[in-house]
Amino acid sequence: MVMALSVNINYIPTTGAGKNTSQQLWNRQLTNVQASYALAEEDAGRMENYRSTINTAAEMTHVDPAIIAAIISRASRAGNYLEPNGWNSRGDVFGIMQIHEINHPRGAKDSLEHMIQACGILTDYINIMDISWSPELRYKGGIAAYNCGPGKVTSMDVDQNTTDGDYANDVVARAQWYKRQGY
Repeated sequence: MVMALSVNINYIPTTGAGKNTSQQLWNRQLTNVQASYALAEEDAGRMENYRSTINTAAEMTHVDPAIIAAIISRASRAGNYLEPNGWNSRGDVFGIMQIHEINHPRGAKDSLEHMIQACGILTDYINIMDISWSPELRYKGGIAAYNCGPGKVTSMDVDQNTTDGDYANDVVARAQWYKRQGY
């Protein structure tokens, strides 16, 4: 497996969750980074079920465990948004890290195999981002590509084609929160 760029997640600029994503909160007054932190905190209890597997996947793939936790939080709300069979309600993405069907998801919905496959996809996307970008922007672009595909990350406004226009910014903010929780 090819390693992703090494960056300190706390140095990646982020605006956090957009208006639509923020509406998932019970406290709909929160927006931006504060909303992302609150969403991550809402998922924290369920996330503990995956901490050991996240740490193992992170060690094996060299992807920051806080990023893995943040993607799990954003993609499936720590498994809360999955159907019993592990797929989303549309049946096109699978597992707690929501691997698209075209990537032929492997493993059980919350397995180490699933996380390793997802981290491999993320790493590949990070590594193909524009080499003229800073390492932090390439990392953020890879996170955006994980959501919408690398062909749709065409400018430094990496979220222009992501779900609700905030996927990478929200994931980065959640990752910063999870980092402070020891991930």
